[in-house]
Amino acid sequence: MIVSFIKKFFNIRDGELKISFFMLTYIFLIIATLLIVKPTVNALFLSELGIESLPFAFLLVAVTAIFSSYFYSRSVQKFALNKIIESTLIASIILLIGLGILLKFQILNVWILYFFYVWVAIYAVLSASQFWVLANLVYNVREAKRLFGFIGSGAIMGGIFGGYLASLLAPIIGVEYLVFIAAFLLALCIPLLRKIWQNRVEKLNIFKQKKRTLEKSEHPFHLLKKSKHLTYLAGIVAISVLVAKLVEYLYSDFASSTISDADDLTSFFAFWFSTFNLISLVIQLFLTHRIVGVWGVGFSLLLLPLGVLISSILFLFIPELAIVIIIKAVDGTLKQSINKSAIELLALPLPFELKNKTKSFIDVVVDSLATGIAGCVLIFVVKGLELNTSYITGIVIVLLGIWIYFVYKVRAQYFKTFRTNLELITDDGDTRKKRTNSKSSVVKGMKTVFESGSESQILFMLKKLQEINDIRFEKEVQQLLHHPSNLVKTAAIQNMYFLNSTSVVTEVSMLLNSDYDDLVIATLDYLLLHSSKNNTHIFDIYLDHTNANISEAALYCLAKESRNNFTLKKAYHLENRIQQKITDYQNFPEDRSALILILRTIGTSDIKTFYPFLLEQFSHSDAFVVNEAIAASGVSMHSAALPKLLPILDNKKYRAATMMALINFGPSLLPYLQSTIKDRKETHAYFKHIPAVMAKFNPKEASKALFNLIEDKDLNIRLAVIRALNQLKEKSPKLKMNQHKVVSMIFDECKLYHKTLAAMHSQIIISYRNRKKTKELISSEEREARSKLLDLLERRLDNGLERIFKLLGLKYTQKDVEVAYTGLMSEKQEAQANAIEFLDSMLTGDLKRSLLPIIENTVLDVTSEDVIQKIQHKIPTEFECFQLLLNANDAKIKMSVLDLITQQKDPRYLPLVEDFILHNSESKLITMAQNAKKVLKAKA
Repeated sequence: MIVSFIKKFFNIRDGELKISFFMLTYIFLIIATLLIVKPTVNALFLSELGIESLPFAFLLVAVTAIFSSYFYSRSVQKFALNKIIESTLIASIILLIGLGILLKFQILNVWILYFFYVWVAIYAVLSASQFWVLANLVYNVREAKRLFGFIGSGAIMGGIFGGYLASLLAPIIGVEYLVFIAAFLLALCIPLLRKIWQNRVEKLNIFKQKKRTLEKSEHPFHLLKKSKHLTYLAGIVAISVLVAKLVEYLYSDFASSTISDADDLTSFFAFWFSTFNLISLVIQLFLTHRIVGVWGVGFSLLLLPLGVLISSILFLFIPELAIVIIIKAVDGTLKQSINKSAIELLALPLPFELKNKTKSFIDVVVDSLATGIAGCVLIFVVKGLELNTSYITGIVIVLLGIWIYFVYKVRAQYFKTFRTNLELITDDGDTRKKRTNSKSSVVKGMKTVFESGSESQILFMLKKLQEINDIRFEKEVQQLLHHPSNLVKTAAIQNMYFLNSTSVVTEVSMLLNSDYDDLVIATLDYLLLHSSKNNTHIFDIYLDHTNANISEAALYCLAKESRNNFTLKKAYHLENRIQQKITDYQNFPEDRSALILILRTIGTSDIKTFYPFLLEQFSHSDAFVVNEAIAASGVSMHSAALPKLLPILDNKKYRAATMMALINFGPSLLPYLQSTIKDRKETHAYFKHIPAVMAKFNPKEASKALFNLIEDKDLNIRLAVIRALNQLKEKSPKLKMNQHKVVSMIFDECKLYHKTLAAMHSQIIISYRNRKKTKELISSEEREARSKLLDLLERRLDNGLERIFKLLGLKYTQKDVEVAYTGLMSEKQEAQANAIEFLDSMLTGDLKRSLLPIIENTVLDVTSEDVIQKIQHKIPTEFECFQLLLNANDAKIKMSVLDLITQQKDPRYLPLVEDFILHNSESKLITMAQNAKKVLKAKA
């Protein structure tokens, strides 16, 4: 009962409770030991040496930490983490026993007090740091976000237990025996550490097999400088420690001036330490998960500095011990709860090897350096200038401003680090860095390709050259006129046309004798460009040329030149010439080359008389001819071609040519395409390809037309529209989208996803039950029909998720959403966890609450029995499931449901089928429904 409550309250999943309990107990013992020893050592130090010695102790802590960090960083490179932690525990136990013996025999002097004060300060940060590095190894980012609150409560409970134990026992048994108790508690951590390592870490192959990617000689300080994320993290830790030490000095000063007895002072410190931890526990249990989970890491990091800032300003007006306790309470409670969880989550996106080498350095050295700086401030500013301790509050307020600035900077870096990690994790290793060359090297490279490149390389470069029209390549392009490839020669002439050279007319003329039609046409185009002002002599020479290829190409060029020139058409009797070519072709229909030139000529001529002949070729048996006819109809831009062009979009062989033809009509086609989908009476397969065509037009006009279709009831069309809008945003990132509609659509998609998921789970449960039934009860046809329905539902879930992410791409930075989607779809568990956390950081408010459950569901196998057992939403009955799916707007799923109903032959579905017939009009669906009705009536 208690276990079930704990699992439910803390969202602990199966297989996580045991290891989480070990981790909680481990940190409980660590902090309990600290809260027994720290008040004892602090009280002894202040009683024997006084408050004036505290700044010097701060400095000594800093010096010791810097010196010891060198040896610690070398150890991290050489030894496994568990060995380092165990060695630290053993050394700490020996020191505690030694301290207890010294206290027992009252062997205390200045150096011993300084030694143990410094050791306790370093132990406090090192032991906790080692634990959280271990926790980062044990849990991935999503597990950490759920479980760090639960585990962190162990630290707070340890603080309460240790503090109150010291407070109660110090006056009774004396501080020396408290130290022995602390040593015993710390010794219990060793078997716990071994259990954690054995049960969890050794099973994580990703870490066992992980290669070290950092240089062994690289010092943690250099790693901090290289990473902005770590730099800001270290800055936050340093400022928070500096503020905490100044607050601690203020707190200790007020307390020691009021309480002079060492045991009473120990009891006072222990009481308040425990009280602060008790408040921290309440915050940790009931608020941390909600604040960090809902508001994110950035907001959580702001709470502590804002709380200290408000209470410090209050102290300026009321400089009393009670206010100092409030400042210390804010620092002590939020630091150990919300802020601690946020800081540990802040380190999660970083690679484990980097964390292992730098986390302890930050927690120990940076912490201790900040402590040393606090000592310097107290010695040289407060003491040196003989300022009242109240002035410390002013320094604290200034530091809080810097703290808040670092939080602002690290929020952006946290998000960026997750994105970088996802890109690295999901990279397939084939991606190569693009080389950035100077302009001169680019020119040299292009010239090298023209001189010695392959056909495909040369064609690619010629296409690029046509875009930039650079006269520097004229000589190299001229040389290509002698290339053996007709494709290369054609592309070269086309480039010479745009380079506007006049020096190779004679040389180009020789290419007219080619058998390659495109080359002949390109040659004539070139000659027409470089002829005298009156280019009619070109047509005089070549229209009636004895070479059929040349005459046909000349006719095409005439059609192109006279498209808007009625006089030229009439002068050369263009219409009669085209008609004659058609007649000649009809007499010799096997001449494909002649037909293709005729189609091109008709397309460019703007003579409507020949359009029926052009459209007839859409049914030609030769795919090449069909593609040419489609291209020609696009050039013609005749509206009569549109009703025939659109259905061809569904044919893969002709889709590319059809899209290009439609695009040729220009933006004026958008209203027609929009109305074709919006005003339809029936849905056709080719409709889903229309949005991709619309996306090729002017982004502003196209986005407006597409937004009118974004709520289409057909889910396939809706997905196509959303994809098209994403293409537009990718092409024009500054394009304004209707954000209100986008968000509304995301919520609608979330609801649809949940409905589909509920229907799928209903079918899975029935499928599992039917496995135990015999073939007599469940026919193979019924099993197959249900299996097909499940496949369709799973595909609908996938498409639904894609629609959600494509819509997110319209609201947020497209690249970020794509990276998250790639990570989520990855088979790598680490990538999935990082993707979810990345989205958690990116999404806000209601979008986060609606989307994250869906997103987390995608990493689970929704067909597994374990997942079904964990379903929290209501599972519909099969009747409700069929009703839901038949009312949806997915024709394939409707057909699948009707097929399953037919195979089940259960009369109770008769009213459902009759109602469907009444409210639907699509012929295919009605036919299936009527067949199902007939079968059900026969069984009734």
